[in-house]
Amino acid sequence: MAYAVVRLKSSRDKKPKMKDTLKMLRLNSVNHCTVIPKRPAYKGMLNKVKDMVTWGEIDIDTMVDLLKNKSEMEESELEKKISEKTSYDDLEQLADAVTSDEITVDEIDGLDRVFRLDPPFGGYRSTKKPYNMGGALGYRGSEINPLIQNMLGPENTHEEADKHGKKEKEEE
Repeated sequence: MAYAVVRLKSSRDKKPKMKDTLKMLRLNSVNHCTVIPKRPAYKGMLNKVKDMVTWGEIDIDTMVDLLKNKSEMEESELEKKISEKTSYDDLEQLADAVTSDEITVDEIDGLDRVFRLDPPFGGYRSTKKPYNMGGALGYRGSEINPLIQNMLGPENTHEEADKHGKKEKEEE
């Protein structure tokens, strides 16, 4: 599985090593998202910036929605580029390959490496606490998918993401 990483906080007043790590992850601004392979080197980087980002395992549906909605290309143009530059026929096959770590988004020329998301509808939980303590930061497992769906907008929010948003508000 691949990780989706979303930056939640600014790097203002942070150590240069943390800022460098965010640059290496290509998380240049708040609400930017990248998809990275699940490798030990990346886990170390995520642990270094765990107080500024949230991450978890991305599923195929969320990856397809990210590619469709946050790519600078039209869907038909994107499908054409995928079939020309890769061995995959369509968006779903590419999303499956990315989420299963067969290929990374970086390996495909012309494809966005950073997804610029909107803030989540209803806001974040506390950006001062880790996810397992009722906050929004750090590792959240498969719960990253409802968050990303929420950040993609109401037209992309699935029932699961709606439940997640309601659950976050009830816990506050």
